[in-house]
Amino acid sequence: MAAFEITIDGAPVTAYSGQTIAAALVDAHLMGWRVTRVLGEERGLFCGIGVCFDCLVTVNGVRSLRACLVAAAPGDAVTTEQGSGYADLAV
Repeated sequence: MAAFEITIDGAPVTAYSGQTIAAALVDAHLMGWRVTRVLGEERGLFCGIGVCFDCLVTVNGVRSLRACLVAAAPGDAVTTEQGSGYADLAV
């Protein structure tokens, strides 16, 4: 597996070819990468198969992607999200 770097909120994270962004973040011991709108609770990987929306992140400027479904690519810029994701898109 070839190693490469992605960033989460500007911090470098090592990822490997074939990994999802969620797998790379969990591998880096980052378990929460979204904060809920009402209670401010951290969310991260829950189902791991794209059924829920707990692992939403912004990748390269595209908001509300499920990290468990997006393959990591060299240079990806991942940022954490605030709120409930899709419901927050109407600005």
